[in-house]
Amino acid sequence: MDIAITGGYVVPVDGDPIDGGTVLIQDGKIVAVGPSSSVDVPEGVRVVDADGSWVLPGFVEAHGHLGVHEEAEGWAGQDTNEMTDPLGARMRALDAINPADLGFLDALSGGVTSVVIKPGSGNPIGGQTVAVKCWGRTVDEMLMREPVSVKSALGENPKRVYGDQKKLPSTRQGVAAVIRDALTKAQDYKARRDEARRDGKAFERDNALEVLVRVLDGELPWCQHAHRADDIATAIRLSEEFGYKLILNHGTEAHLIADVVAAKGIPVIIGPLFTTRSKVELRQRSLRNPGILARAGVELAITTDHPVIPIHFLVHQATLAVKEGLDTETALKSITTNPARIMGLDDRVGALKPGLDGDVVIWSGDPLDVMSRAEHVFIEGREVYSYDAARGEGVVTDPFYRE
Repeated sequence: MDIAITGGYVVPVDGDPIDGGTVLIQDGKIVAVGPSSSVDVPEGVRVVDADGSWVLPGFVEAHGHLGVHEEAEGWAGQDTNEMTDPLGARMRALDAINPADLGFLDALSGGVTSVVIKPGSGNPIGGQTVAVKCWGRTVDEMLMREPVSVKSALGENPKRVYGDQKKLPSTRQGVAAVIRDALTKAQDYKARRDEARRDGKAFERDNALEVLVRVLDGELPWCQHAHRADDIATAIRLSEEFGYKLILNHGTEAHLIADVVAAKGIPVIIGPLFTTRSKVELRQRSLRNPGILARAGVELAITTDHPVIPIHFLVHQATLAVKEGLDTETALKSITTNPARIMGLDDRVGALKPGLDGDVVIWSGDPLDVMSRAEHVFIEGREVYSYDAARGEGVVTDPFYRE
């Protein structure tokens, strides 16, 4: 789709704002960003006047459960956790996503155009994550990258799930042991597999261990659900023992050891930020924590953990974190460039610059102002959402074929 968004206050995020700027999109990709006077708009390109509005890249949600934990569906739409097997590396969130989930509409209304969908935290190893755009008929059409990472969980959730079943793991030491055993088996599996390949011998593949080998080889990062500081320390210990890339997810108490996390260069996807303290490991939950981590030098992304917090409130979490001490620049990066970079998607999304996907949102004003709203949302140059002021509601371009 070819489109030129002109005259707006353009915020590329990875560069200085441009008052009276133009974003030119051709064949679904951004080809130019700059002052309107310096960007040549070819004939035949649709021109959208953004005068008086803010123009930003679509937001990136680094940790959500859209399509696998569906809105208003109850048991029928709950496919977040396969809680019959603590070692779920072979499970793929991709296979459980329903694009018709109402959560995708919510995402667009909040300016979120990309999301990394993850299995839940009921298992020590939950499965493979996937990055998708928030509009499309099938997940295959929405797909950006798969797998993106492997989800793992420490702390209360896996010990509760399997403790209730009276089976391993029912303690923190049991959860860590299950993960360590699986990764050790993956090391041994890789050695046997590589030897068989060298000798030209047949080898019986194991789908779960193949995925874990990719983690050990550094191909897939390890998204570690961990809230408490002691669980975060265990996550670091395991990652250093096996040498994989660690991404902390939630990190509720990461601020208590922020210097350690920063020194080791471990990114934190923090949130959800305005839930109740519904369990022990959330006692330290505070909107101040993102600012503490950022000032310590931790690379930060903010998450809603949708549907724990509705995904269209992603930007509001950033706003309230600013209110409690997070600087404005980092707040904006925490929902754009940072999650894109942390999850390895920064070659596609997260900023307004040539070569990236044409995922652009026109806001009525500063998106960190809670009174601003997303008025037009474009994914790869196609307008997929607009706010109808007369009707007082958002309108999504129907992706489904209807004769």
